[in-house]
Amino acid sequence: MLVRIVKLSFSPENIDAFLEIFENTKEQIRNFKGCRHLELYRDKDNTSQFFTYSYWENENALENYRNSAFFKVVRSNSKILFNAKPEAWSVDQLWVSGQN
Repeated sequence: MLVRIVKLSFSPENIDAFLEIFENTKEQIRNFKGCRHLELYRDKDNTSQFFTYSYWENENALENYRNSAFFKVVRSNSKILFNAKPEAWSVDQLWVSGQN
């Protein structure tokens, strides 16, 4: 399992537009082949920062998503709203609470 964490920063006036994009695309992302899970978080102190956590079967599944026409459209629509370059990490899941 590969987990992709992406930090996104927005100007306050662009947050509603981002949330609308996310709301309109989250099911398509969740249902993309190889995606197991998708979460969106908002920083408690800096409410202009968001984090997505997506769980992928493997690195190839993530790369297929990142190279898809769908991703390119979502990224181009979101990119104009950023006030800083997104930061991203791909990490391996080692342990999950509640699982043996």
